[in-house]
Amino acid sequence: MSDLVATELDARVLTVTMNRADKKNALTHDMYSAIAGALERAHGDGRIRCVILTGAGDSFTAGNDLSDFAAGMPQGKPPVVRFLEAIVNCDKPVMAAVNGPAVGVGLTMLLHADLIYASEKATFRSPFPHVGVVPEAASSMLLPLAVGNAWANDIFLGGRVLTAAEALSAGLVSRVFPAASFMEECRKIASTVAAQAPNAMLQTKRLIRANRESVLERMRKEGAIFNEQLKSPEFMIAAAAYMQRRLPEFD
Repeated sequence: MSDLVATELDARVLTVTMNRADKKNALTHDMYSAIAGALERAHGDGRIRCVILTGAGDSFTAGNDLSDFAAGMPQGKPPVVRFLEAIVNCDKPVMAAVNGPAVGVGLTMLLHADLIYASEKATFRSPFPHVGVVPEAASSMLLPLAVGNAWANDIFLGGRVLTAAEALSAGLVSRVFPAASFMEECRKIASTVAAQAPNAMLQTKRLIRANRESVLERMRKEGAIFNEQLKSPEFMIAAAAYMQRRLPEFD
């Protein structure tokens, strides 16, 4: 397990924390592998009845670490693909506890959580065209289903940043809690989930997620385009601007 991903099992609830607060929990290949491993283990571990995914410090995650991605992909299955498959296939209820800003994949991964709660300090942003790539995690299909086309277009194309209250109004999250008591409230709900009949919970989740194969197929289509964009001049311009802490200028 990477030091940048912390796990804690307590009372049948596994908490997985993106633990890179100094970088706003920006995700590297190693972090994706570590989170995927935790979800894969949770899938087959009878001790675990619920998984909480959250971020350290005051951010959920700033999304992909572009410097890590610009350095190249590891051999074999990309860690981000392993992570996305793991969260889709996990048979335990997954709670996203969005404690702060959720950017890029920090937003799109929420669409695979079963329970999505936000701190009042959370914000939600999709910068994909701004950084020269396209939506991933089947979000081009799932976000319009979750919030409707108008909200999805405003988020993906218009670059709208949602507050926690707006995310609640749009239907992206189901509850918003005060920042001071946020994780306490999330853990209370997770404890309630963990106390339910496990097979009934599993079967209910499977019924709700009956479109899993079409989700995985959309992920593959998005992934192919995403990987092509990583080789594009647009992404190189965006990555260079990111490194130099300036706005990209596209021709």
